[in-house]
Amino acid sequence: MSIVADRLNRISPSQTIVMTTRARALKAEGRDIISLSAGEPDFPTPENIARAASKAIEAGQTRYTDVAGTLELRKAVAARFRQDSGLDYTPEEVIVSTGGKQVIYNAMMATLNPGDEAIIPAPCWVSYPDIVTLAEGVPVVVPCRRENGFRLTAEELEAAITPRTKWLFLNSPCNPTGVAYSAEDLRPLCDVLLRHPHVWVFTDDIYAKLTYDGFRPATFVEVEPLLRSRTVTMNGVSKAYAMTGWRVGFSGAPVELTKAMNKLQGQSTSNTCSIAQAAAVEALTGPQDFIRTMVETYQARRDMVVAMLREAKGLSCDIPQGAFYVFPSIEDCLGKTSPGGRELVTDEDFVTALLEEEGVAAVHGSAFMFPGYMRISYATDTDSLRKACTRIQRFCAGIL
Repeated sequence: MSIVADRLNRISPSQTIVMTTRARALKAEGRDIISLSAGEPDFPTPENIARAASKAIEAGQTRYTDVAGTLELRKAVAARFRQDSGLDYTPEEVIVSTGGKQVIYNAMMATLNPGDEAIIPAPCWVSYPDIVTLAEGVPVVVPCRRENGFRLTAEELEAAITPRTKWLFLNSPCNPTGVAYSAEDLRPLCDVLLRHPHVWVFTDDIYAKLTYDGFRPATFVEVEPLLRSRTVTMNGVSKAYAMTGWRVGFSGAPVELTKAMNKLQGQSTSNTCSIAQAAAVEALTGPQDFIRTMVETYQARRDMVVAMLREAKGLSCDIPQGAFYVFPSIEDCLGKTSPGGRELVTDEDFVTALLEEEGVAAVHGSAFMFPGYMRISYATDTDSLRKACTRIQRFCAGIL
């Protein structure tokens, strides 16, 4: 009899981590590998933020904090929600967790009963369906057509809602597509949700500050305040402040749900690292100019990567509005043979061959519930991106 619980057999390892680990192993063997698989800024954490952490250590801020986070940080989160999106959350409605992923896990574990459904527009981040499954819920994946910009439509949402629906997930800008929703895009979805008061909304805004060409994404409660009583607004410091390893995510939600999440967190991780919390206070309240510089760099990289991928035989690539990913179609390359002789039956075959034959790591679209595509992160230096795209062009040119 296996010691492993049955629930773990219902989920899969994160495919982004799998590909990143495989690329790292090949690099350790001496291979020339360019990894475009990880969703992590390549910028260092800004100096003022790192200095705030050092000061916290020197001041002895190394004890347990409240499970939900220090009052100082929860006030800073509430202020940032207000300043960025006009959302009015009190510190009692805010919880700080060890990354945005724990916020999602807490919310699902605290609310889902066996058989409850969560609508997840696809392409979607790899962890949403598995977290719902771990919480004994049912992920209802709704494919969003490319001709609609990979955005969920009101008609698709309406058709997916059942009496068992408890949650709608929305990630804007989206990992893996970089697609973002404006207020005009969200309005029809809000109208549907107003007709179905039993459906809650989990809005993942972790990439909201990383948008291009002057685009400003909107969030649900900002567009429709009547949804505030059944919405979790999640964000964090990992992407916009280059703090992935600090593990600080947070949310604003009604007090009853926030207390339930706090109760669960109190019996799992307890509080987020006190030093990381002090750094996050500085991130949210300190100078924000760094973000503008980072966005300008990402936009230049995006433009170069899209242009080079569009020159690759068999690839088709849209221009993302945010985050730091492109999600090109590789459908015209499937059913063929790689330059090294591998049969390219699936998108996973494609990215595996690309890694083994050209040393470029990407993540297959099936990992994001959308086969026939691949995700490439441009959160790496320009020279490496240019070299990687040249290799992709060579790989595609040799497909027979």
